[in-house]
Amino acid sequence: MSDCIFCKIAKGEVPSELLLEKENLVAFRDLNPQAPTHILVIPKKHIVSLDQAEAEDRDLLGDLLLAVQEMAQRENLEMGYRVVLNIGTHGGQTVPHLHFHLLGGRSLQWPPG
Repeated sequence: MSDCIFCKIAKGEVPSELLLEKENLVAFRDLNPQAPTHILVIPKKHIVSLDQAEAEDRDLLGDLLLAVQEMAQRENLEMGYRVVLNIGTHGGQTVPHLHFHLLGGRSLQWPPG
């Protein structure tokens, strides 16, 4: 999608400090962090949300979760972390591009919001 900020980041059209780049995904720090560690892991393929993922995206979805795990290990989040996936406006999704939030670096409370 040509006007999607996350697509532009994934293509390198918008500057961002990529922490991880693989063939089908990238990870970078959130510009508005909600925890000491707040990393976004996104697919390079434009998928609006989990609701829009298809059976052909099965491997990509697994790769995204493994990338979250890799980033948590790199960030030394051995005490624990939270993975958030917002879907739709009522779910808190503000960018219409599938993305996982990796939050950590402090004790996270429940319920989250």
